[in-house]
Amino acid sequence: MKTLNSGILKYFSCLLLFLASHSYGQVNEVRVSGTVTTDGKPVPFASVFLKNGKAGTNTDIDGNYELDVPVGEWIIVAQSQGYRSQSRTITLMKGKNAEVDFKLTEDALGLEGVVVSATRNRISRKEAPVIVNVLNPKLFRATQSISLADGLNFQPGVRIETNCQNCGFTQVRLNGLEGQYTQILVNSRPVFSALNGVYGLEQIPVSIIERLEVVRSGGSALFGSNAIAGTINVITREPVINSWEISSNLGIIGGTTADRNVNLNASIVSEDLSSGVTVYGIFRDRDAYDANGDGFSEITKLSNNSLGAKAFLRPNDNSRLGIDFTGIREYRRGGDRINLAPQFTDITEELDHKTIFTGVDYQLFDETRENEFTAYLSVQHTDRDSYYGGLGGGRTAADSVAANNAFGLTKDLAIVAGSKYTHTFKNRDIITTGLEYQLNDTEDAIPGYNRLVDQQVNSYGLYAQYEWKPVEKFTALLGARLDHVDVDGFYTIQDVDRSSQVNETVLSPRLTVLYNISESLQFRGGYARGFRAPQAFNEDLHISSVGGEQRFVILSDDLENEYSNAYTASLNFTKDFRKTQTNFLLEGFYTTLQNPFTIVSTGTSLPNGSILEESRNGSGAYVAGTNMELSVSPSPAFLFKAGATIQRSVYKEEQLLYEATGDVPGEQDVTLKDFARSPNVYGFINANWTMSEAFQLDLTGSYTGTMIVPHVISDSGFIRLEDSEDFLDLTTKLTYHFDLAENFHVELSGGVQNLFNSYQDNFDSGPLRDSDFIYGPNRPRTVFVGLKFGDF
Repeated sequence: MKTLNSGILKYFSCLLLFLASHSYGQVNEVRVSGTVTTDGKPVPFASVFLKNGKAGTNTDIDGNYELDVPVGEWIIVAQSQGYRSQSRTITLMKGKNAEVDFKLTEDALGLEGVVVSATRNRISRKEAPVIVNVLNPKLFRATQSISLADGLNFQPGVRIETNCQNCGFTQVRLNGLEGQYTQILVNSRPVFSALNGVYGLEQIPVSIIERLEVVRSGGSALFGSNAIAGTINVITREPVINSWEISSNLGIIGGTTADRNVNLNASIVSEDLSSGVTVYGIFRDRDAYDANGDGFSEITKLSNNSLGAKAFLRPNDNSRLGIDFTGIREYRRGGDRINLAPQFTDITEELDHKTIFTGVDYQLFDETRENEFTAYLSVQHTDRDSYYGGLGGGRTAADSVAANNAFGLTKDLAIVAGSKYTHTFKNRDIITTGLEYQLNDTEDAIPGYNRLVDQQVNSYGLYAQYEWKPVEKFTALLGARLDHVDVDGFYTIQDVDRSSQVNETVLSPRLTVLYNISESLQFRGGYARGFRAPQAFNEDLHISSVGGEQRFVILSDDLENEYSNAYTASLNFTKDFRKTQTNFLLEGFYTTLQNPFTIVSTGTSLPNGSILEESRNGSGAYVAGTNMELSVSPSPAFLFKAGATIQRSVYKEEQLLYEATGDVPGEQDVTLKDFARSPNVYGFINANWTMSEAFQLDLTGSYTGTMIVPHVISDSGFIRLEDSEDFLDLTTKLTYHFDLAENFHVELSGGVQNLFNSYQDNFDSGPLRDSDFIYGPNRPRTVFVGLKFGDF
């Protein structure tokens, strides 16, 4: 009995102690409330939190917030995407609630936006140890971009190029390196496969994109060791606020060819912000364009129907479930006589893609937000019907048989599954670690040519990263990724068989630092190592025509791993001069390549007349240069940005581009010292002027300097190196906005792309042309008009 009484007494003592401490905690907290507005309008769902504290909340639909804060002196911060954050210092007294209002101004330069591509965690661009460029829908609208391929040119170090007249194959170059050196992510997951890299840049509509995050050089190695040139992260639209919009655009290419586009977007979010969904759809129909009147296309016929959705659910304050889905049906065709079946034409490249991207992720936090766990699964699947062929100008029975051999079928599957754990220490250091599995299974068959690419790549990754902040001004990011890569590839074209059997483990380290020299000047520097295993990449899966025959790429017998070492250093100056917001970036980069994969024309023909090219290891190479970017915004009504890249992309030894067969008298090898299709100078401009509440004027443009372009002479198969001209592609757009009702807005727009018609004028002609001899802007002068309406 005495023991029982003692236990009861102890229980009540603990209970009273808990209640007392809980009551003491409540007594020593006061309520802080207020509103967050911009230009007198509420900012819904803005974040309001204590700097260096744990308390935080979001504003409601009317911009109001309430926050329980311990007594004492605190800095309260309000921030929202697209606005400049604002801080207020307050002293809180016991028993006295406080009211703190915030008036945010637009972050015209986007310097304080939150990004995820720098560290795999959400972080302000200004605090990220890695330079992250962000492209948003405002820029896409200004440049009249319809697809991802249209909107990437407008930042330093980035250039989009078109590589085929017949099929419109596009690729992105970061810091001068070809497309296969860039890791493209969809919602931070590497499900954009090598096959997607052939046509995928033009398949993803910008209407589904919330923003693009671009990391140049190897600074994002934690996403994969293939990110040698950098990473492009496509973040699709999130449901943030109840809204809907419908837009339509019509472009007339070269004054003759129609490009039609219709978009639909709608979002619904619950009042308590616990759930939301956004849906989007696109219809695009573009006719083929013939630039030189020879009856063969320079711009493909294109039809794209896409539908997608993205949703989230918060079961409680410490967890979040996200789901996304995008379905794409795209048909494209180039060549001659588009209205006929492909086997009855001289040259046709026809592709019918059915692609699905889908994913699910689950986030779990503890009460203090010091620990975060994420698990995710993403899947991409593509079915592709293809035709690469034609009659080559002939009408014989043998030609007809050959034409019917050109039908193919491709199946491509990419799976990414993984988990990530992040812990934030009391001193603000952060450790991030995770496991990731990647599968890419591709089967590309053209039975009539006896052509097969049967490749499966399994990658098991373990990564870790430590964000070290010993002092306020300095941050170091130390990370490494350990990849075990298993490549099982079999490649056949006619009577040539090759295979790639790779099973090895590679460590890819990374180090970047950020030092705030002053409040206005930041220094960043970094090193990253990467590698690529022997396998078929996007250029190897692309088939082009020359001399009326198809050109195939196959891996060489002794292809070895390619390695890279990437170094970067930059100075970033940001300062407000009264109301003028300015930013200047000067960045140097140097990347070395060991055993770089290069494509060599062997000069030989296969039994069916097709041309064979090989992917071989070249001599060492390096890319070195400087990126510069200047941004100025004297007021939210005006923005000016300009950027330029000056670089050299050089092989350490003369690189074999064409291998003479000895069958033709006087025939010689063709070698190259500089990278092909890589200009030494290129850049962009972007100016936006909001003249009034009703009118807005945009002027954007890109400059491409001269470069070396290989040109296959159709009657001999010999390669001639051409020096291209330079191009200045300017777009001007005028937008008129008016409101029919409080929640019904209308925008009318119109303008001209490629205002001065800066366009290639020496295309090859006829069925025997080299379809890869294409460079410069992707379209001639194009007049466009647009209509958008909804609650946006």
